[in-house]
Amino acid sequence: MRRKLSLILALIMSASLALAGCDAKSNNKQKFSSNVVKIGVFEPMTGANAAGGQLEVEGVKLANKLYPTVDGKKVELVFADNKSDKVEAASAASNLVEQQNVNAIIGSWGSGNSMAAGDVVKDAKIPAVGASCTNPLVTAGNDYYFRVCFIDPFQGTVMAKYAANTLKAKKIAILQEVSSDYSVGICKFFSDAFKKLTKNENAIICKENYNTGDQDFTAQLATIKSKNPDAIFAPGNFTECALIIKQARQLGIKTPFIGGDTWETPQFIDIGKEAVEGSVFSTFFATEKPITEESKKFLDAYRKQYKEEPAAVTALAYDAYLVILDAIKRAHSTDPVKIRDQIAKTKNFPGAAGVITIDEDNNAVKDAVLKVVKNGKFTYLQTIKANEK
Repeated sequence: MRRKLSLILALIMSASLALAGCDAKSNNKQKFSSNVVKIGVFEPMTGANAAGGQLEVEGVKLANKLYPTVDGKKVELVFADNKSDKVEAASAASNLVEQQNVNAIIGSWGSGNSMAAGDVVKDAKIPAVGASCTNPLVTAGNDYYFRVCFIDPFQGTVMAKYAANTLKAKKIAILQEVSSDYSVGICKFFSDAFKKLTKNENAIICKENYNTGDQDFTAQLATIKSKNPDAIFAPGNFTECALIIKQARQLGIKTPFIGGDTWETPQFIDIGKEAVEGSVFSTFFATEKPITEESKKFLDAYRKQYKEEPAAVTALAYDAYLVILDAIKRAHSTDPVKIRDQIAKTKNFPGAAGVITIDEDNNAVKDAVLKVVKNGKFTYLQTIKANEK
């Protein structure tokens, strides 16, 4: 009797588990089969990177305003603040995939924030498209993370060529934000490229460090001043970099400063004022040089809504949204895995910040733009082609 009872209980439990499994599969399908497509917007809305995050949020909101539906379904934006913090970034991404049931994610400004969310989106099989996160490690080994911008090996090389060929620099000082994955990464790529260009292993004569949030850089700058470099490469967060250049000028350092895409925020000029005049940096897009018909549509809509010129990262975030919508159209599905597969096949897509082709490493092959601060404005200098030798 006991054996029969045990057998009956076992059969009941097996049946219950099977039904639960069927329900789980059914619920999983139902999560993504409504008439609403949910796109998570994963950005730093507070903290040290908030100004950069807000620029990308503007781009996504504008794209959603112009393209509010896809395949007859309404597109709903779900915002998550990663608070400019890696631990918070993982938590914010988890909330988007586990609680909000998003179909895809856009973000984040700050490569470290994006990298912190990497395992979350990979394990959940939810595609994420970064707008301006340039560190190669964001997409490395992750089939579910993509980006619509170039990566730092290219950006670092572009700035090394500018230093060597245009500034005729022979010796460079580097000032890196050591707590930033972006800054450390691009400094390494710049350093390697500059040594190769100059054929001098000792061409980087000084490398000084600081942390995100620091405000006094006089010790580092005094060391750099004593080395008398031809140029100073200082890619980092806009606030700290503006303060660095301002303090350098106060110390009598007249050496040219060059940097990366993170400088292109209004706060860089607001804080640095006349001290940042002449500073040159690499970025993704210039409003003076519309590339596609979508560029013109984006520029017209942004100027009408915000009454000012957009930042390059705003155009990239706009493009990240469009790339996801294009993938949904081609997939004829809101299933995240099918969306992911179509994002990976993106070729020659005409975005606002240029034509987008996703390569085998989930990165976009894109040109770079050089800008200079002139008369208190970010001003176009030149375009560097991705395939330029």
